[in-house]
Amino acid sequence: MDRQIRFPDGETVPAIGQGTWFLGDHKEKVAQEKEALIAGVEAGMTLIDTAEMYGEGRAERLVGQAVRELDRASLFLVSKVYPHNAGRERIFKSCAASLERMGTTYLDLYLLHWRGPIPLEETIACMEELKKRGLIRRWGVSNFDTDDMQELWDLPGGKNCATNQVLYHIASRGIEYSLLPWLAERHIPVMGYCPLAQGGGLHRGLYGSVTLNKIAANHDATVAQILLAFAVRGENVVAIPRNGQKRHALNNAAAGGITLTEEELRLIDREFPAPKRKTALDIV
Repeated sequence: MDRQIRFPDGETVPAIGQGTWFLGDHKEKVAQEKEALIAGVEAGMTLIDTAEMYGEGRAERLVGQAVRELDRASLFLVSKVYPHNAGRERIFKSCAASLERMGTTYLDLYLLHWRGPIPLEETIACMEELKKRGLIRRWGVSNFDTDDMQELWDLPGGKNCATNQVLYHIASRGIEYSLLPWLAERHIPVMGYCPLAQGGGLHRGLYGSVTLNKIAANHDATVAQILLAFAVRGENVVAIPRNGQKRHALNNAAAGGITLTEEELRLIDREFPAPKRKTALDIV
């Protein structure tokens, strides 16, 4: 995949990676999901995101099975720690358990899944200790709004935050009001989860959109590919769609080659406008 996103330390990752929420939950689907992850890596989506919360470790185990025979140095593995585990008493055991389930000796990125009861100062210190031990390469947060990021940034070590993973798709553009500009100004990339707006009535509305279907036809693409192309249209967003089938993985990877025209972006803005005021940050 040609389109790359740069982290503050200079490391680059593909603009489209792979999410694993709800993967690994059903034994009868594990082989298919493993095949999808491997196909995604081979197609250039070498970033794989997971969390100890996903299936209480089942998604991490699936990732471990999928990457077992792959070149670890070519991968960018991400996991997330529960907020209640993000302090001195539990984070080191949590990280070790994630590493064991994933069959690796280090994580490329370790995230605080959302803000919880542990003081941010303590979590930052623990993340820095994990880096010193060589168990993680870098750390970040997830589901932080602008005020949370500013508070983090002002704390000792807070400027070492590598990313913020948040909900982002065509019909959920709240981060564009203040959070995305705040992060871009500090050269911190966003990891956008649920970029395909999977599930429920919103999903049906997007995929039935006349505008999006016309744009998809212009590019000989699917609506899902247009959603991904929109999410990564800038230089500061990594989209991490979930995929449990090989064909979906290959389609997602191909979306990295789609560039939307200015006219197409205007049509999208007309139907799915960016926020004119600050909106509450959705947390999943």
